[in-house]
Amino acid sequence: MAKVHSSNPTVLDKFLTLDMPDGKVMAEYVWIDGTGEGLRSKCRTLDSEPKKAEDCPVWNFDGSSTYQAEGSNSDMYLYPCAIFRDPFRGGKNILVLCDVYKYNKKPAETNRRKTCNEVMKQAKDSKPWFGIEQEYTLLDYDGHPFGWPKNGFPGPQGPYYCGVGANKVYGRDVVEAHYRACLYAGVTISGCNAEVMPAQWEFQVGPCEGIDMGDHLWIARYILHRVAEEFGIVVTLDPKPMEGDWNGAGAHCNYSTLAMREKGGIKMIEEAIGKLSKHHVRHIKAYDPREGKDNERRLTGHHETSSIHDFSAGVANRGASIRIPRQVAEEGFGYLEDRRPSSNCDPYAVTEVLVRTTVLSE
Repeated sequence: MAKVHSSNPTVLDKFLTLDMPDGKVMAEYVWIDGTGEGLRSKCRTLDSEPKKAEDCPVWNFDGSSTYQAEGSNSDMYLYPCAIFRDPFRGGKNILVLCDVYKYNKKPAETNRRKTCNEVMKQAKDSKPWFGIEQEYTLLDYDGHPFGWPKNGFPGPQGPYYCGVGANKVYGRDVVEAHYRACLYAGVTISGCNAEVMPAQWEFQVGPCEGIDMGDHLWIARYILHRVAEEFGIVVTLDPKPMEGDWNGAGAHCNYSTLAMREKGGIKMIEEAIGKLSKHHVRHIKAYDPREGKDNERRLTGHHETSSIHDFSAGVANRGASIRIPRQVAEEGFGYLEDRRPSSNCDPYAVTEVLVRTTVLSE
């Protein structure tokens, strides 16, 4: 019988403790591929420690292997945008988040960061803050939810949300490791919890201002995939990984401007909701990589969602498109929660369209 080869992560430890030559830094360049939801990365050595993203050199890659170019003209460029500490290599090593440009120096089709950044600069005086609740599901290699019976299903939803106990939560070690790794990296991670469907979890990133929301969430996703890789577990951001009476996965976006956060800001929140109500279709198209096709499976009006076809808003209503938290309604200022974005959304697209609609009034 052929021997099955598998890696042993503990063997790596002795190599990670080797001294690095003076000044040398391992920089892992991270970017979004042509699917608009997948992440890719590759490493290079820098001869000095960069203090900011602009200190890192522009690099290139083969776009024909990432769904981003044809083989006959496949060079794509990586422009460093943000730097984070590398929780996998430690030391002075870094993760470098990049946006992607084509051979003619025009942004790639899935480079949503460029226009998002332009919009955030236009709206900087409004100080837009965001906090995104990233839901995800852990899977075995066979695509079955992690910890679920192989020939059946776990018990009905009810005991799993924020659950405690081996019969209620699966994969907590991945969640704990991811949280610590994000804090080490410099990600503005603010919380985590087990979700309604078993093997489904959530972490929150924010509050972040402007372009930082997209940067921090994308790196948090990258770290999540890498951590799960260490445990031999697969992460999916699919918005409806299991058909039937199981909750889907979203990326609820909490949003406010300075005017909303100040006394009497509820009026500005209500004005923003009025503007959002007139652009429901535009937002749905921006809230998943397939312009609403992924969210159709999730936004059914059931399992704590609104219908994809209708706009709605309400106080403390988790079945609405936009929820005003009860505390915000009582205090008269704060933020709103847009519950429509899909778990596999591009946060650059989500935050950009929110600002375009509510601040720039486009």
